[in-house]
Amino acid sequence: MRELLQHSTVLISAILLLCPQIPGQDRSKQEAELKWLLKTLPETKERAWEKWLAETGERPPDFDALPGIPGLPDPLLNSKGERITSAEAWPARREELMNLFHYYVMGSVPPDPGNVRAVNGNSREEESVTVQEMTLEFGPEHRAKLRMELIVPNGDGPFPVFITQDNHRRWALIAVSRGYIGCVYAGADSRDDTGEFAAIWPDCDWTKLARRAWAASRCIDYLLTLPMADSSKIAITGHSRNGKMSLMAAAMDRRIGAVISSSSGAGGSCTYRFFSETEFGEGIEPITRVFPDWLHPRLRFFAGRENKLPIDQHELIACIAPRGCLISTAINDPVESVWAIEQTCYAARPVYDLLGAGDALQLRYRSGSHETGPEDIESYIDWLDTQFHRGGSFTGSGPIYPTYTEWRECAKEDIEITHYPEKRMEDLLQTAEGKYLQSADDWLLKKKDILQRIQWALGDTPPLAESEAGDYGMETAPVAVARRRNNIPDTVGKISFNFGHYIPGDLYFPKGADKAGKEIPAVVWVHPLSNSNGYVAGYHRGKDVHIALAEAGFAVLAFDQIGNGQRISEIENFYRRHPHWSLMGKMVEDVRASLNAFRLFDFVDQKRIFILGYAMGGMVALHAAALDERMAGVVSVAGFTPMSLDSSEKGTGGLRRWTEWLPLQPRLGVFVDNESRVPYDYHEVLACIAPRPLLVVQPKVNYRAGMKDIEACLNEVRTVYRLLNSESALQLLVPDDYNRYSPEMQEEVNSAIRRLAAI
Repeated sequence: MRELLQHSTVLISAILLLCPQIPGQDRSKQEAELKWLLKTLPETKERAWEKWLAETGERPPDFDALPGIPGLPDPLLNSKGERITSAEAWPARREELMNLFHYYVMGSVPPDPGNVRAVNGNSREEESVTVQEMTLEFGPEHRAKLRMELIVPNGDGPFPVFITQDNHRRWALIAVSRGYIGCVYAGADSRDDTGEFAAIWPDCDWTKLARRAWAASRCIDYLLTLPMADSSKIAITGHSRNGKMSLMAAAMDRRIGAVISSSSGAGGSCTYRFFSETEFGEGIEPITRVFPDWLHPRLRFFAGRENKLPIDQHELIACIAPRGCLISTAINDPVESVWAIEQTCYAARPVYDLLGAGDALQLRYRSGSHETGPEDIESYIDWLDTQFHRGGSFTGSGPIYPTYTEWRECAKEDIEITHYPEKRMEDLLQTAEGKYLQSADDWLLKKKDILQRIQWALGDTPPLAESEAGDYGMETAPVAVARRRNNIPDTVGKISFNFGHYIPGDLYFPKGADKAGKEIPAVVWVHPLSNSNGYVAGYHRGKDVHIALAEAGFAVLAFDQIGNGQRISEIENFYRRHPHWSLMGKMVEDVRASLNAFRLFDFVDQKRIFILGYAMGGMVALHAAALDERMAGVVSVAGFTPMSLDSSEKGTGGLRRWTEWLPLQPRLGVFVDNESRVPYDYHEVLACIAPRPLLVVQPKVNYRAGMKDIEACLNEVRTVYRLLNSESALQLLVPDDYNRYSPEMQEEVNSAIRRLAAI
């Protein structure tokens, strides 16, 4: 009668076969890796992770022995590498995935106790409902206690059930007004009875969120004894951390017919691979440091090595299929990423399609940040009504970020790759005829050809005219507050304005520099993919990049790239409006337009304007500097890996990252698996910056780039710098860190920029 997926401690032996003891693991390497992690990662809250390491003696896996998957793992590819092609074969694969999630993310949980009973019942009649308060008891000697409240509409049942946590009780009231039984239990920060479960089941290594998810199933155990509850229409929902937990509950308990995950972020509806510190998100390191009891300590090993994690969150959602799953997020929610959410849905949908339930997985956007309002909850109930065939209507949200397929449909470009000859990294100082360049003038001729090829890949730039910056259209104070741009220390001044093609920008500078009567150097800050807050990190340690640079003596121009911050909606129709341009091309032109804005400020030294970019921003910075001589120097942090060497076998994601996953340069999509024919490469981009100062920063651990390939690229670029008598202007910095813009890395970079600017 019940289809409750039970995970008991007896399954641990089976899980171990799937997970940690990979053949060929080198214990000495694991010890060295642990030493590096302890040095690199900040201490967790109350040193919880460090204590767990000491108590268990657990060590990180030998990462070299684990396969690297830079994109989202295919949920339909089982542990033997076999593709699941039928609904009948899915349950076995689902079991594999759930075992992996229990091992790496949730921890083990007890089996269904089978002895749930209600005691201390208290019932009262209100105007149109009956409110029943009780305590559920279960487990060994009924020692486990869980307070629960049922709010039942008057009338004939059975009623569908809306389960949520204590702090969302008012959500349940809305559901009750729509004809649902509201079931509210003590499994939230405001009231949590699940903490005692750890002592009752000491053999389980379950986490706080797993305990709360498992507790929801005990509510269902009791609900199924009540004739007024419709066992075929049980839903669970929660917001933020409760949204993460609700996904876990639905994945573990197949009696849950629908789940609404509201702004669940990292560890919820955002995958670790696509919403990490590299995207200024709450990735593995921040979430396991600040909330070390939410998820399993084992997950922390994978900070900066998300590609080695055997599972990811889209597969947890796949384990809910074919039951209803609504992913709800706000456009500018700092705990999430619009792009990452959409990629999660794309990656989980094939399982829903396989099970004939593609429409059961839906996405809903709302405006604003992390908060919700009454209309959001009403809309959630609208969706539940459609899932439970109660009538009504619900219109989900379509994707905001364009896809490579959409670009192809809009552009209808037929690119013949054979028209592009194979190239080598070593041909930088050679002409097409194979002759070697001998002088700076020879190089300028070749540079002209390179720039034309770069421009082709960036797309056909539409007619653009220069514009003087002004204050009309500048960012308003409420928007600044919402994007966390109003928290400015007394040491820093700020001027807001609008520039280029109606883009709001902000200039930060040392307090009083605008009245000191002397010129100071400037930096254009180009942020990474950062959907929620744009140029301000949603999650970070230390100071914001623009604040730290201003305090270091620079005037810092910062603005949101298209598709980020207050410019998210601008990206939705971009390729319909500009089918032959590219998002990268637009970003580059916006950066170039920002240089004109500096003319507003007489305290800025127009000859000392530098550009700093991180991750995606590092790519943009390099292209912009190659095309615009006004930039005095460039710093690119984790900004590139040579495209012609970045094949699928390298495990970085290759060209697919910027053509198919995030279509910044869709014209290059035809060169996937034909990388040697890519029309231009980064050694040419970097060489076009010569003889100006160029600092390339590549962290020691970065699975999105190949260090050997980067060094080979820089060795070739150095020949051009040498030809132009400026070899010392090209530098490589390799911080002993992974790919994140940590305070330690920021300090190294800022010191380097100060040296470039001679301050």
